[in-house]
Amino acid sequence: MKRLKALRSKIDKIDSAILKSLNERANLSIDIGKIKSKSAKSAFSPARETDVYKKVIRANKGPMLDESIKAVYREIMSGSLALQNPLKIAYLGPEATFTHIAALKKFGHSLDYLECDSITDVFTEVERNRASYGVVPIENSTEGAVNHTLDMFVDSNLKICSEEYLPIQHNLISKLKKMSSIKRIYSHQQVFAQCRNWLEKNIPQAKLVSETSTTIAAMYATLGRNRAAIASNLAAERYDLNILARSIEDSSHNITRLLVIGKQDEKRTGKDKTSILFSMKDKSGALHDVLAPFKKNRINLTKIESRPSKKKAWRYYFFVDMQGHTDDKKIAKSLQQLKRHCSFLKILGSYPEAR
Repeated sequence: MKRLKALRSKIDKIDSAILKSLNERANLSIDIGKIKSKSAKSAFSPARETDVYKKVIRANKGPMLDESIKAVYREIMSGSLALQNPLKIAYLGPEATFTHIAALKKFGHSLDYLECDSITDVFTEVERNRASYGVVPIENSTEGAVNHTLDMFVDSNLKICSEEYLPIQHNLISKLKKMSSIKRIYSHQQVFAQCRNWLEKNIPQAKLVSETSTTIAAMYATLGRNRAAIASNLAAERYDLNILARSIEDSSHNITRLLVIGKQDEKRTGKDKTSILFSMKDKSGALHDVLAPFKKNRINLTKIESRPSKKKAWRYYFFVDMQGHTDDKKIAKSLQQLKRHCSFLKILGSYPEAR
């Protein structure tokens, strides 16, 4: 017991030193915020955020895991942002959905969040300055592209400022304590599709009821007997539900990519991604012509997606992600060459590439 008391006393002293350092860091953040406000710069800087994570993870000698260090610094930077400027983050709601979780993962818990009913509303809130940034899903590793988000970029002037990858974990949650008592399961239709094999094997007797979101499904699970939902850990916490089974998704590689949208261009970090939108001139070999500059300049394209223009039959917009920043010479050269073959070209943004 004496040894335990001595160790805890050392921890208390370290905690005091950490607290003092955190507040010293916070005061410096406030000073930085004052400088940024004079130059009309946003308090949030994805490039700086990336640099901080890179430095602390490189300096980490353990035993704390890199992901644990990153989570701590996420909240430190979130608190600093709240002191510099009370940012508001719009996201596709409701609360406790995976987009909400991704927003918290990106910005931390110290900022204000604005729940939106649709992807269109997220764009609108940022465009009208009622939110500083927005978080929207862009694609899922098993379900593919989120077409509504792609379509919004055609007419919107917002930029892609950052990206986030969120591993999707589906959990069976309920007021009950045994799966054998479950008769109805609520969730989103896509979630049922992603958990089909597990459900057929483990709860074949249950009726599946589709809802508009996993959060609403969790709420319905609280309203009667013999009910359950498939939703996130956060939804289970919000509605005080038991987690009866974790990670029931059929694919262990179910990951959603989300975008942070705002109004400013981001600085080059050396490991960036650029997203563009274009439509081609209607002529033979047009697709070859627009892709040739990327091959010639050895640009790695990480995504190509087409969408109907909705303005003229059989005309399409193409969304392309590539590795690099518009400040890179080979990217700038490729885009200049691409422009000759396009009837429309928009640079959606260059931003730090997420893991």
